[in-house]
Amino acid sequence: MEGDLLSALCTPAFVVDVDKAKRNAQRMIERCQKLGVQLRPHMKTHKTLECADIMTGGSQRCIVVSTLAEACFYADHGYDDILYAYSIPFDKVERCAALSERLDLFQILLDHPDALEQLRKRPLKDGRQWHAWLKLDCGNGRAGVLHSEPGALKLAEAIAKTEGVELTGVYAHCGNTYYCTGVEQIQAVAQETTKLTLQFMEKLRAVGIICKSSIGSTPSCSHPVKDMAQLSEVHPGNYVFYDVQQSMIGSCCMEDVAVRVLTRVIGHCPHRNQLLIDCGWAGISLDGAGKLPTGYAVIEGHPNLKLLSMTQEHGRVEPISGQLDYSKYPLGSLLTLIPYHSCATAVMHPVYHVHSKGRLVGKWTPTRGW
Repeated sequence: MEGDLLSALCTPAFVVDVDKAKRNAQRMIERCQKLGVQLRPHMKTHKTLECADIMTGGSQRCIVVSTLAEACFYADHGYDDILYAYSIPFDKVERCAALSERLDLFQILLDHPDALEQLRKRPLKDGRQWHAWLKLDCGNGRAGVLHSEPGALKLAEAIAKTEGVELTGVYAHCGNTYYCTGVEQIQAVAQETTKLTLQFMEKLRAVGIICKSSIGSTPSCSHPVKDMAQLSEVHPGNYVFYDVQQSMIGSCCMEDVAVRVLTRVIGHCPHRNQLLIDCGWAGISLDGAGKLPTGYAVIEGHPNLKLLSMTQEHGRVEPISGQLDYSKYPLGSLLTLIPYHSCATAVMHPVYHVHSKGRLVGKWTPTRGW
């Protein structure tokens, strides 16, 4: 109930400090304004209307999504200028066409000539054009055509020349910032990604093609380099919540992390020097592989405790050193987990419990599926 303390919740419970989320979002808005680039926030971390409203400053425009379920969800609730930032799956072309014909601006991503052929074979109604971004790999090593391959420029030219298709922009994800530690390393990757993207834009201009450019990741956009001002857009997402991983990378401080998982002690196991909690991997995910000194999460206020392992609905907690004093952890007592990766943890929960200064103020319900 609104106004209740967090301790009133049944566990495991995913809780969002709305004041921290708003502060994180506002900082990113101001950072991008200072840089002079358009912020296109990614919705994949939270997948909710309420948080989208915070991240867009209430505009309900200019967002990125990672699934068509998200795209439809936001479109159904009045959002427009949506970029589906996932190399277009051929089984979803018709659904993408429907959104393109329905919204003022729905944009897709492609990185292969066969995908362009799919668009060519499905012309949009009423003279509309497909709005396509070319996905460029600038060292991240995931999706995208490699920036240095001659085929990248050829594909961009082919998109621009295809009837019914517009080359809207070039999109690069600098996810390799996730391997960084500290601002200097983050900015080195951001600089390299920006440089390679801008060099590719010069190649396009040399053949008469003018379009937008966009790079993004939470680390790079939390500590942007000056040359990013030459880009059209940036597209970070995790920053609204942040997490332990981002604090280790150097994107944020632990005080900036806006989310927690509440869990309760459900068992004492003195023969193993362990506690059992009611949060297993179904409540926090296995992301991070337990590589933190404190295991799979940080247990807030208990630096000597480690979330050692989990099954689906149980977590095993033990001390990093010494013997547990079970009187400090009676059955039913609450522990607070700070997740390693908030995107992976959030997707485990059907509802987020939102609070301000420790008092519940509402619930956010995310969309799910693909």
